[in-house]
Amino acid sequence: MVKLFINGYGNIGKRLASAVFMDNEIELVGIAKYTLDEKIQEALDNDYKVYVPENKIGQFKDKGFPIAGTIDEACNKSDLIIDAAKEGGGFENKVKFYEPLQKPAIFQGGEDRNGRYSVAEMIHNSRVNYEKASGKKYVIQGSCNVSGMGRLMQPLIERFGNQIKRFDVTLIRRWADLEDSKEVKDSIEWDKNPHHQEDVKDFIPDANLFVDALKVPSRMMHVHQMIIRFDNKAPSKDTLLELFRDEFGVALFSSAKGTADVRKRAIELGYPHGDTHMVHIHQEVLRVQDDVAKITYSDDQTGMVIPENYLLVQSMCFKRARSDAIKRADRIFQMTRRKKELEEVFK
Repeated sequence: MVKLFINGYGNIGKRLASAVFMDNEIELVGIAKYTLDEKIQEALDNDYKVYVPENKIGQFKDKGFPIAGTIDEACNKSDLIIDAAKEGGGFENKVKFYEPLQKPAIFQGGEDRNGRYSVAEMIHNSRVNYEKASGKKYVIQGSCNVSGMGRLMQPLIERFGNQIKRFDVTLIRRWADLEDSKEVKDSIEWDKNPHHQEDVKDFIPDANLFVDALKVPSRMMHVHQMIIRFDNKAPSKDTLLELFRDEFGVALFSSAKGTADVRKRAIELGYPHGDTHMVHIHQEVLRVQDDVAKITYSDDQTGMVIPENYLLVQSMCFKRARSDAIKRADRIFQMTRRKKELEEVFK
């Protein structure tokens, strides 16, 4: 039994809590809350123990919330912490909590891999370097964008190898999630130095990869375009689709009208949080011409990294073979079933 604490209860933290709560080999010590808001009662209603900063215990108890203890106490009780802090908060938590207690931790994408504020020695992608995380103390789980690129690039590299000259990826990112209260601006903005390129090169170091990132006024999902340039003639469209037909965490759609179509259908089908946990290749706009193939895919930004975090726990703590970990993840997240259902809807 692994005792797990989730330090944060935002979009990532609440999804992770509901997932690991279903695993009889994981004891959820509890979740951390830093602010007084409606999510505290949500966590309590789900039977999660709530831990807060020591200097805020009085504030929470004055509002009548039954607090289990401090974040420091929760970390001390745990075998592993999943850090679900806002981007950039992971380093502070590592210095304040994890290092003094010698506790291993998983950090989320967006935290620094290199430099003064580095939090971990590797970035995890379950399709590429699952085994490498086994027994590691600190690991970053790649962001949804980075996870999606790994799911597509690795099968392509394994199948076509040195025939691939380079990858050009344009990330068209949603401005905010459905649950977020922040304003969605009527603006398209660009990232002058997207971290995603270097993050992917952390686990696919030999990839000749160029990444651009744009942010668009939407809350539903990301849409990305991956252009693959080959030395000679590119593989046929059918060959590329067949490569991904049985790939875990990749679905093939033909008739989705847009990201809202996919997200709303996932909600209608009753998927928890409206998550598919997958990337969805839109085969009606997959193009092949001469030495170039272009794959357009949507990316479930809120749900993508949840099974990835779970698989990372399987590697770090249980040291399971990837095939066994995938089976366990599929039982909890039902990704094979969801893939079949959604592919039937959007056939």
